Amino acid sequence: MASPATDGHSESVGMPQLDFDTWASQIFWAALALVLLYQILAKKIMPRIAGALEDRHHAIADDLDSAAALKVKAEEAQGTYQKALADAKARAHEIAEKNRAELDAQIAEANAKAEAEIAARTAEGEERISAIRAEATANAREVASDTAKAIVEKLAPGSADPSAISAAVERALAERGMV
Repeated sequence: MASPATDGHSESVGMPQLDFDTWASQIFWAALALVLLYQILAKKIMPRIAGALEDRHHAIADDLDSAAALKVKAEEAQGTYQKALADAKARAHEIAEKNRAELDAQIAEANAKAEAEIAARTAEGEERISAIRAEATANAREVASDTAKAIVEKLAPGSADPSAISAAVERALAERGMV
């Protein structure tokens, strides 16, 4: 009767990973797999992620620049409004001083006319400023919502909740005083 060690079959005891005879090849293949995984990550995946982050950063910076430009336009419109208001008040005062010597009825009529003109210009200026501010806010809200949605879709596809994105954009605009 042949012993188990001499019958031509070698039996290993326990797990194959712990067999000292195959450790060298196991270490070699593990190292090769790690090097390949590292190469794939370093050459393919990480540059794509970095590129996407850079593109997103540039898009956000461009959106902020356009919002700042719209804010400057609104401030310019407000300056124009202030100048128009000052010009209208100066003109009304001139008319009142010129006509003071005339009859009291003519003075009252001239003042009413000047006040109506000031009110019309004031209302017109306020409407223009409101329209510019509303447009700037709408543009900022739309750009911020689109950007936030794109970011969420890139990071977690299919999980973009429009109401949550809208709420976050509204909070951010409120913090910046744009609402």
